Amino acid sequence: MDPSKNWAVFIHPSTLKLASFVETLLEPVICKETAKKIELGLHEALVNAVVHGNLSNPNKVIRVRRILTPNWIVWQIQDEGLGLVEDKRVCCLPLNTDVNSGRGIYLIHKCFDDVRWSRKGNRLQLSLRK
Repeated sequence: MDPSKNWAVFIHPSTLKLASFVETLLEPVICKETAKKIELGLHEALVNAVVHGNLSNPNKVIRVRRILTPNWIVWQIQDEGLGLVEDKRVCCLPLNTDVNSGRGIYLIHKCFDDVRWSRKGNRLQLSLRK
């Protein structure tokens, strides 16, 4: 990222090969303990974008804008899907603990200081207070 800019845009193919991409997105996070928590949240959000947003279509992409301000690091993750409907954006654990899915949004909320959705529901803004 150009040090004179406070933002950068990253485009990643819609695949689950995310490790090096997440590392790049984490570059501004200095504290190792915080970085582990943010890594988990970013990974979960990106997996959701690939699997649920882009329906694992390798011809689609995930766009991430990373914004640095004096007080915040913000990641805006956007997929090419139709968007998550508002009533599915609830931050709670599933009642049935035997299910293999349904914890992602809860985890994301636990990893970031602020979580917001676009009106359409295909862009997620994740913010970390510095």
